[in-house]
Amino acid sequence: MFSKVLVANRGEIAVRIIRSLRELGIKSVAIYSTADRESLHVQLADEAVCVGTARPQDSYLNVKNILEAAVGTGAQAIHPGFGFLSENAEFASMCEECGITFIGPQPATIDLMGNKEHAREQMKKSGVPVIPGSDGYITSPDEAIDVAEKIGYPVLLKAAAGGGGKGIRRIEDSMQMKQAFAEAQSEAKVSFNDDRMYLEKIMENVKHIEVQVFRDNFNHAVYFPERDCSIQRNKQKVIEESPCQLITQKQRQYLGEIALQAVNAIDYHNTGTIEFLMDEHHQFYFMEMNTRIQVEHTVTEMVTGIDLVKAQVLVAAGKPLPFTQEDIQVRGHAIECRINAEDPQHNFMPMTGTVNYLYLPVGNLGMRIDTALYPGSKVSPYYDSMIAKVIAIGNDRTEAIEKIKRLLNEMVIIGVTTNQNFHLAILNDAEFLQGTATTTFLEQQFLPRWKGEVSA
Repeated sequence: MFSKVLVANRGEIAVRIIRSLRELGIKSVAIYSTADRESLHVQLADEAVCVGTARPQDSYLNVKNILEAAVGTGAQAIHPGFGFLSENAEFASMCEECGITFIGPQPATIDLMGNKEHAREQMKKSGVPVIPGSDGYITSPDEAIDVAEKIGYPVLLKAAAGGGGKGIRRIEDSMQMKQAFAEAQSEAKVSFNDDRMYLEKIMENVKHIEVQVFRDNFNHAVYFPERDCSIQRNKQKVIEESPCQLITQKQRQYLGEIALQAVNAIDYHNTGTIEFLMDEHHQFYFMEMNTRIQVEHTVTEMVTGIDLVKAQVLVAAGKPLPFTQEDIQVRGHAIECRINAEDPQHNFMPMTGTVNYLYLPVGNLGMRIDTALYPGSKVSPYYDSMIAKVIAIGNDRTEAIEKIKRLLNEMVIIGVTTNQNFHLAILNDAEFLQGTATTTFLEQQFLPRWKGEVSA
């Protein structure tokens, strides 16, 4: 087992990892930028090393400085969290070269699944249903138009190395394709240094369903109850829950089995998430795989009672999975709301500032708030706007919603504008309460009628 682990991240996920390491009896090393010198993760860690100035490329993406920090402090492993270097195959490979364990899958696997077209082809080989689309890369607008006419508009033009909504365009016809292709390709080049593109048929009236998997070095693999991540804005998740109330136990088992089929085929190690689109007929189509822990792993932990970060560390240290498939049961319903420093009433403009007052309620069974905020902490403009995650579990979906509404109503953050009331408005919306909302619900149904009040 490791005696010391470096956490190559910041904010709430760094705090969350450090806490699990402490419970495992493992010393933690935090890294920080000059903007994060007083951050909570720095204060909680056993050691902390400044790796650069405020800009991410100078600090949290500074591979050389991070590896030097790991070697210099004697850390035997690095946990990347999510974002930053978590899906960087080159970084994972460099960790190996330095004799440091990367807490995640193998570099070759990260590289394979990080390329959306390669991942899609691998899933097809593994017998996983995929969204109709191009075979291989699209190199020109004319080629894109030819493929789009065969599979039918509308289509999604997507960056092969994409993520976070970058390099993606919805295309309705050939004229729009001619106008959008170069723009999307250029955005992909800037964002990922990779301008390869591919096409997918747009699936209308779909839910975004994902399945977390875990596989150790002894070929033991398990799947977890699905998460419904359909409440999205700009292709970014806003609210997540587990399980999906529209999915039956038989469908859950089917999803799990094809997910395990896929990870066994690529000899996957550690945890990852396979994301699907579910159409109105409950047919599932592979969308992508994330080779890391995800923001919304919390709802899976709540409904199963399993600490996924601890399991990541154990498996990376060469231990077998500490649970079997039979141990993984759905116990209730969990919901997570992502609290961002942003102003929903002004086009969700990112906000900054100092937290002058903070009250985090919790207090009752089945409630959790993951955050790195404390009175006096600063929200800077350099990083992602998510500053907290509010999570609740109930015996059923209705109870979970009531609990999380109570948390949001009581939580007080003064000094920084957040989307707290926006979440409350969604949670009070009749269509959301039905549990049938699709990926277009927020932007096409909810936002047009929302007037800024808590109750829509």
